[in-house]
Amino acid sequence: MGKIKVGFGFDVHQLKENHPFVLGGVKLEHYAGAYGHSDADVLLHAICDALLGAANLRDIGFHFSNKDDRWKGISSLILLQHVVALIKEKSFVIGNIDAMVCLEAPKINPHIPAMKTYIAEAAGISEEDISIKATTNEQMGFIGREEGVVAYAVCLIERE
Repeated sequence: MGKIKVGFGFDVHQLKENHPFVLGGVKLEHYAGAYGHSDADVLLHAICDALLGAANLRDIGFHFSNKDDRWKGISSLILLQHVVALIKEKSFVIGNIDAMVCLEAPKINPHIPAMKTYIAEAAGISEEDISIKATTNEQMGFIGREEGVVAYAVCLIERE
């Protein structure tokens, strides 16, 4: 067995009315969506940061600057594919990903199977190795007021 490493990722984005809401590669129907330089997919950004951190490759902002027009509006599934390629260059494979999304609405439970499918395809792993959970903020703070969305992720990687 090779060296095992763990990474943690976090991301937050502001919600804006009449803006697309992409989460886990799935476009959600909602009156507001996450705003950012790319597609602002907080779930995938947290996963990317967890993977990058585990491999000691800095963070998502280092690799995909919001000042670089190459990444403007890009699907975060493509960013995830780039991150997986980076960790593979260091001879790591993904063991598993565990993620949590915190938002008041919309409810994401019905979309989790599709999210797992997209993430598994982009990361080259089994859906069985991906866990996605959701919670609310009990109507407190910026999340409770539906001003933003947060995601956390933990991953395990192993040297081949």
